[in-house]
Amino acid sequence: MTMVHPPVFLPDPEATDALAARLAACVGAGDVLLLDGQIGAGKTHLARALIRALGVAEDVPSPTFTLVQVYDAATTEIWHADLYRLGDPDEVIELGLSDAFETALCLVEWPAKLGPERPKGALELRFTLEGDGRAVAFLSDDPAWEARLADL
Repeated sequence: MTMVHPPVFLPDPEATDALAARLAACVGAGDVLLLDGQIGAGKTHLARALIRALGVAEDVPSPTFTLVQVYDAATTEIWHADLYRLGDPDEVIELGLSDAFETALCLVEWPAKLGPERPKGALELRFTLEGDGRAVAFLSDDPAWEARLADL
């Protein structure tokens, strides 16, 4: 994994919302965003803001207990997965995530739980707490993300 965009500092929720709006212009069907970071680092907030930025007007609850929430946006289907409670990577297949990786925009919290099912070419957003805010680093094994995120 290499950094494909410099880290972005997010001092408040509004900055996270603004990042999500800019990110919405860079992603689509077949993209997988892996949202990694400790509890409270901002993963779910960014996912919700991105889903809304893509035109979903309905309520966007955290999928912590349902594991996966699916939304129909104007341009693509969006899968938002929270794998925190997942016990085994084989459960990823049971959830249908492997198929969704090919056809939908997938937002995956706690991506380490994917194990060998972690898709190649995914964009990892690594969240860290910094002072009163958060920082997000952008990493991928696909160098094409560098050009896609250039205007981010």
